[in-house]
This record gives sequence, structure tokens and C-alpha cells, in this order.
Amino acid sequence: MDIISRICLNFNRKWLSYSAHNGRLLMKSKSNQWVVHLPGEGRAIDMGAFSMTLKASEADTGGAFTLLEASEPPDFGPPMHVHEGAGEAFYVLEGEYNIFIQDQVYKCPTGSFVYIPAGVVHSFRVGRIASRKLNIYTPAAMVGYFDELAHSAAAGTHLSAQELTDMAKMYGMRVFGPVPEDYS
Repeated sequence: MDIISRICLNFNRKWLSYSAHNGRLLMKSKSNQWVVHLPGEGRAIDMGAFSMTLKASEADTGGAFTLLEASEPPDFGPPMHVHEGAGEAFYVLEGEYNIFIQDQVYKCPTGSFVYIPAGVVHSFRVGRIASRKLNIYTPAAMVGYFDELAHSAAAGTHLSAQELTDMAKMYGMRVFGPVPEDYS
């Protein structure tokens, strides 16, 4: 057995390990750890205008995906954007969302599922009532971005559009501007 096949580096001792297999480093969950969050559990991320609960992090899933539960007010939504290195999925738990994908708009009531591959321009707007959805990023992404927004909100710091755009770039998100007026 060569040295490469015996390498095992433990990262975040509780969750992740890297091991060599046929000359390739593989990432896997250490000791087959699982995550269980009952209703209301998970790490809260309060961004002022809206909040999220982290249900599964990069560390929890070995980088496979991130799962967040979002609670958002009526008419809330980000500008048109792209996630460069991660696909994004939405599952509507309560209320209604308008999902914008390139030049299409989809009205998505409770129970709707949408998957948007990496590199596809998209956005969303909450409907007329406060709504909740699951956000799934694959591979794992965006938690750092939401944590920074929460930190700014807690400090009472108002970020300019340019500061938000620059922050988004740090997390693999490119902002294209507001949702076009003719989308309804």
C-alpha cells in the first residue's frame, strides 16, 4: 500500500474525513453521522427583514448540500442573480412564491418544488402573505453569505447595493439587478 492510499486527514474532527482511494482523495461523513432537527430546531439566522434556520450545513452533509428553512414577509425577494458553483432548489412550505427563471415566471403555491441549476439567472418574490420555504443548495453553499447579512442586521449596519453585490461575489453569487418590472 503506497503512502497516498494511507493518508487520512481529519477535518472538523467530529464530522468530515478525507481518505485516498485509487489515487483520489474522497470526502465522506465520518462515522456515518446523521442529523435530526425536530420542528423549530436548527441554527437561527436572523437577517432583520427575514430569517432562516440552518437545518443541514456543509459539515453535516460532507459538502453534499445545505438545507435552510426561510420565513419571509410579503413581497420580499432578492435581485436577479446566479449561483456560479451551486444549484438551488425551493420547496414551498406555506404561502406562495413567484419564482423567476431567466425570462419565465412561475407562481408556486404550498407544495411546489423548483430546481435551478448552477449558472442560471433567477430570483423570487414572496406573494401577498408571509411565506415559508426550504432552500437547498447543492453542493453546500450560501450559509456564510446569510451569516454576514445577519451580522450586519444585528449591528444595525445598512449595506449599500454595491456592498451587497461585493459580498455576494465572495460566496459565488453574481447579482444582475432587480427583477424586471414586467414580471408579475
